[in-house]
Formats: sequence, structure tokens, C-alpha cells
Amino acid sequence: MTSGPAEPEADLRTRLRGALASTTARLAGVGIESASVDARALISRAARTERPLVLLDALPEDFDRELARLTERRAAREPLQLVLGEAPFRHLLLAVRAGVFTPRPETEVAIDLVLEHARGAEVREVLDLCTGGGALAAAVLDELPGAQVIAVELDPQAAALARENLDRAARRDGGGGPGGRGCVLEADVTDAGALAGLGPVDVVVSNPPYIPAGAVPRDPEVTTWDPARALYGGGADGLTVPRAVLARAAELLRPGGLLVMEHADVQGAATRRIAEESGAFLAVRTAMDLTGRDRFLVARRAPRVSGDDRAARK
Repeated sequence: MTSGPAEPEADLRTRLRGALASTTARLAGVGIESASVDARALISRAARTERPLVLLDALPEDFDRELARLTERRAAREPLQLVLGEAPFRHLLLAVRAGVFTPRPETEVAIDLVLEHARGAEVREVLDLCTGGGALAAAVLDELPGAQVIAVELDPQAAALARENLDRAARRDGGGGPGGRGCVLEADVTDAGALAGLGPVDVVVSNPPYIPAGAVPRDPEVTTWDPARALYGGGADGLTVPRAVLARAAELLRPGGLLVMEHADVQGAATRRIAEESGAFLAVRTAMDLTGRDRFLVARRAPRVSGDDRAARK
């Protein structure tokens, strides 16, 4: 769509201010707390620009119609990321799709924890369990250029999106694709034999489903748009899938390897206890997310007490 004719600057600024005010009011009226931020993002998309709005000298001919369309989608509580078709995550813009879990900014801390580990240890192989759309795996590819990454996902739709996002990330340094540094495996982490033959790996990272069955999220963006299989971890405590992640990490990590697993802010003590009682992990702790809430189980794989051919491979 072509831009309309250049408008007098004063008229354009007035038009943009009016669009921002009306869009913000529309979104705030349905309870969206980030109404002003979301309104600016929608205006930029309708204007088909990534430049600051103050630098625009013209708007597309269909600007008003497109902004109205985008605003109504967001006002219906469709997540902003889905309205825009992409989500920022670390240094990447990831593709997002309805029916696949939308990545959250708080999950980005998991990559900081992996990078902290990598400063003192060689990280050659990383396993991302319950990858969803591939956010963590793609960020690892992007920020650890020497690492091979295997992302594991049960849902075929999410796995397809993860492949797309891993390819996007790998293209930034010329890798990826068949024979590249990243791949996606469709498998169920709760199946003890599903990952047979993998490993040993240096890092296991995971953002598994972990919400307890009775803890229904309040936000329509979550309950309506995120698939239940990506939210609810199974069992009364929501920890059926996280327990499986811990079990797979115990099987596949090299001694000294790192586990980083996201969980609900009320599950820190429970996940630490599971890790400690397994006998497979040392230095078990809980790390906080960007909002200061307990959100990540962090642990090192303990030395193995019996022979293990996979762990012995170098």
C-alpha cells in the first residue's frame, strides 16, 4: 500500500496525537494495562514503519482503516504479539502463531543464567525441553555461536514454528537448516524412552507447562489464546511435566552440566526439593525473573556414582 501525500507537519502531528489518544482510550477501556505502549505499537504497524513516529512525514492511504482493524483485534484481548505477528525475545524478533505459546519477557532471564555458566565452562551441546515456538533454543543459537542446540517439542504445530524460529536465528550467523547448529525433535519428555540416544549435553534449559490444574490464569490473553497443553503441567501441583524435565536432565546432562527450568513463583521450594531428593543435582537454587519473583530452578548435574557410557563420551 502506498503512502498518501505528504501532509503539513502540524496536521500530521495532530492526526498522530489523536490516533494515540483514541487508541489508548479504546484499549484502556477494556482493561489493558499497557494501553499506551500497545497503542504506539499498533500505530507504527498501521503506518508501516519501524522509525520513530515523530520522523514520519506521511501515512499510508489506508492508515485509519488498518489502525481500526488492529485496534479491534487487540481490544478483543488478542495478545499484541499475535496481532503484530512477532514477539521480541532477547535480540531476536520471533514469529508467533495462534495455537502456540507466546514467549514472555520474564523467560529471557534463563538465557542470562546459561551465559553465566558458559563463561566458566565449555558449552557445546544444549537441549531445550518443551521448546514451544523455540524462543529459548533460538536465543541460545543467537548468543552462543559455538553451541549445537536440540529443541524438543510434543506438539507438531509448535514444533513447526520452532523450526522456523531456529532457522531465523541461525541465519544471523550463516548456520542452521539441515546440517546446521539447530534442530527440532518431536517427542514427549514424559516418555522415559523418547530421548534415548541423545546426550550427553552441557546444558538443559526448559520452560515447561507448570500451572496447577486449579490455578486458572486471569488474563484473557492467556486463557483464550495460549493452548492449555502449554500452560498446565499436570497433577494437582502442576509439576508432572517439570518432574519429567528433571528426570530427562538427570539422564542427559554431563557431570557439572547446568539445568535451568522455569516454574511458577510459588513452586521454588517444591522444585528444589524434587531436584535434591533425586540425588542427581548439586548447587540447587532458585533464581528470580525480571520482576524479582522466584521463577527458575538452577542446578548442576552431580558426578555419577556408577558407570555411564554416555556421560563418559567426550
